[in-house]
Amino acid sequence: MSALSAPSLDARGDSAERRGTRRQWQTIHARLLYLTDAAVVCAVLALAQWVRFAFGDVPEAGIPGSILLGAAVAGAWLVALSIVGTRKPTVIGRGEEEYRLVTRATLQCFGFIAILSFLLESFVIDLDAVRIYLGVALPLGLVGLLLGRRGWRREIGRRRERGEFRTSVLVIGGDQAVEAMVESFTRDADAGYRVVGVCTPGYTGKQIRTLTAGGLDIPVLGGESDVLRAVELTGADTVAVATNAQWGNSDLADLAWDLEPYRVDLVVAPGVTDIASLRLSMYPVGGLPLVHVEEPQYRGSNRMAKTVFDLVSATLALLAFAPVMLTVAALIKIQDRGPVFYRQERVGLNGATFRMWKFRSMVTGADKMIDVMREEAGSDRSVFYKSSSDPRITPVGRFIRRTSIDELPQLFNVLSRDMSLVGPRPLTVGEGLEIPRFVDRRMLVRPGMTGLWQVSGRSNLSEADRVRLDLFYVANWSMVQDLLIVAKTVRAVLASDGAY
Repeated sequence: MSALSAPSLDARGDSAERRGTRRQWQTIHARLLYLTDAAVVCAVLALAQWVRFAFGDVPEAGIPGSILLGAAVAGAWLVALSIVGTRKPTVIGRGEEEYRLVTRATLQCFGFIAILSFLLESFVIDLDAVRIYLGVALPLGLVGLLLGRRGWRREIGRRRERGEFRTSVLVIGGDQAVEAMVESFTRDADAGYRVVGVCTPGYTGKQIRTLTAGGLDIPVLGGESDVLRAVELTGADTVAVATNAQWGNSDLADLAWDLEPYRVDLVVAPGVTDIASLRLSMYPVGGLPLVHVEEPQYRGSNRMAKTVFDLVSATLALLAFAPVMLTVAALIKIQDRGPVFYRQERVGLNGATFRMWKFRSMVTGADKMIDVMREEAGSDRSVFYKSSSDPRITPVGRFIRRTSIDELPQLFNVLSRDMSLVGPRPLTVGEGLEIPRFVDRRMLVRPGMTGLWQVSGRSNLSEADRVRLDLFYVANWSMVQDLLIVAKTVRAVLASDGAY
């Protein structure tokens, strides 16, 4: 990489001052998160103390001793949240990663407290208080902390919709790599990245050009030697290097040093796509940083944890929704005297076929009309077919589809282990075979009642996005992600987003 063009020292100072806005709101936000965390922690510990004093005996150490122990637990909890990095600028507002770190810090803190109480039982630890903390403060505090993060994340989202709290990004790389990165930023609008310019290797600037990506026309500001000048021109506070073979390790190291006086962040795309951060780790070999990609985590103990989660959740859901299901079954029967349930052959784990249960939402014999419907809708070449104006849907069927009640009988498939609560959408026999390696990868996990694309727009998503999200789920499964998808499913069902 050739020498970078550097503005004057005065220009550097002015640039740093303009970029101070982002660091200011990040600092303020981190403090607000700390205050929220402290309020939640103190509230649940106070509640735990009240439960103990209201329904148990006053400890030998007295109330002051219990208050002192509570203060120590609160301090340890808040320190754990800080040590794990739950309030780092690169984490706040990041959704799953933020929730995972909060959960990790909380469980590690209480695990340490439980071990310490066992070791020091005969000294100063009040075991009754520890039990109350584990039974009351731990679950309520974890829920409270996650809800607090969710609330602040939504506030950041609202501010970003108004053009605030955004990160201005200068992207460096070849046209295709830049387009892929911009499209990723566009898909994840909540991340707040706004591309303000591009530097492409080899660009001489002899003619003005723009690069169209993600529906945006982005100005090309120079080549690899014009990065600092482009940073100054755009006021960018982050430089993102897309995958590009023309950039070596020494080039990136030099760029990091050149950006240091500007207090501009440098991020580098590792060249792997659709892989969750949990599967990525970096370690150096002879000074060369290597990104290690872990294997997908759907085997062994992870699969057992998912099985337990499925069985317990499906049982509780069936008990909760039994009155609704009985009512819907009666309405379907009264409507046209046809069958209550619709059972269709689908492809499951390892290619095994099974019969999937649903409440019947269409007229009897609707399967025989599918080819005509596809042709009339112009979707005869589409992998997936679903229409909001399908004439085969009955009046009752339209309601239960919009509210997703027609999916409830699939809880029986979950109990029979044909399906999971969360997973890729179950395909019909032969569906998706024209997409290379799509079906083979999906068969590695059980199909689910809900999944990533169902909570990301449902039927409003493009075919390519559905395929991408299904494969992302298979490759990057985690228990935290499943819990988040379930929570988002409830919200999507209540809002009837993309359901028909």
